[in-house]
Amino acid sequence: MKHILSLKTAMAICLACAGLTSVQAQTAAPYPVPRVTLVTHSSPGGGTDVFLRELAKYMAPIMKTNFAVENIRGGSGAKALAHVAKGPTDGSLFYGTTPTYIQTTLLSKPSVGYDGLDPMLIVFIDPEVIFTRSDSPFKTLQDVMAHAKANPGKSRWGASNPASLERIGMEKLARAAGVKVPIVSHEGGGDQMIGVLNGTYDIGIGEIQELQGQLEAGKVRLLATLSEKRLAGLPQLPTAKEQGYDVVIRKFRGLASPKGVPDNIAKAWEEGARKVLELPAYKTEYTKDHLTPMLLGREAARKFIQDVAQETAQDFKEMGLLK
Repeated sequence: MKHILSLKTAMAICLACAGLTSVQAQTAAPYPVPRVTLVTHSSPGGGTDVFLRELAKYMAPIMKTNFAVENIRGGSGAKALAHVAKGPTDGSLFYGTTPTYIQTTLLSKPSVGYDGLDPMLIVFIDPEVIFTRSDSPFKTLQDVMAHAKANPGKSRWGASNPASLERIGMEKLARAAGVKVPIVSHEGGGDQMIGVLNGTYDIGIGEIQELQGQLEAGKVRLLATLSEKRLAGLPQLPTAKEQGYDVVIRKFRGLASPKGVPDNIAKAWEEGARKVLELPAYKTEYTKDHLTPMLLGREAARKFIQDVAQETAQDFKEMGLLK
């Protein structure tokens, strides 16, 4: 499949080829430390990588300190987690969180898991959407389910790897609709997209950013968002809940710190993030990517991560991945 990179993503890849990119503040740094490193297991140009680079660009002048983004690959995030967990507690090192760091912990049991870090912020919810090819007979999610019920064994759905949030979403959707459908996993969205476009799969699941090229080309049609509410940038797209299927997937983007970071530093980040989210230029960026702001400070973030971890463990048990 031919991938079309956005200018923003292409620039991020070029800037990050050495694995470390700096964002310099124009004035002296009043933040407790003069330089902050944001670590991600994501490759340059990946979702979390771009999120951190965009956040750093707008946070630097507000917090008046310098930022760097570092890509540490390996073990589905385990190597990056261990690196941050051993880091200083002065507010100079943080990890970019997504559901992956919980999933990796539950399934791989690395030496340092998600609970080895302290959740500090939740910034965005990154919505997952259900899509089909533009010339498919399915106009709504109900059409997909009606076909699955009327034609046992003939439906197939696509998803990402077996332990992904996307796969969990598809499994929950099938249970909510009361249908039994083979869900075929892939290592990434590209192969899944090919299967949807050639009719192998009735539907697929993914982030809107991943689908943007095919949407603009008129190759795919969106059927539902698995968010709590309709998306501000796509008000015409109904949620799965509105269509009778009580499924909400919470793909979050946030930050976690080594344990022991003082409360005043966590507070500074919460206040800085609140200001950043109100910046018109940043609003334009995250609205374009259909990210939904959901700012949670340290205490709320801790509870949120614990709730998501418990929910994910239960999902894995129902899928037979955990005992």
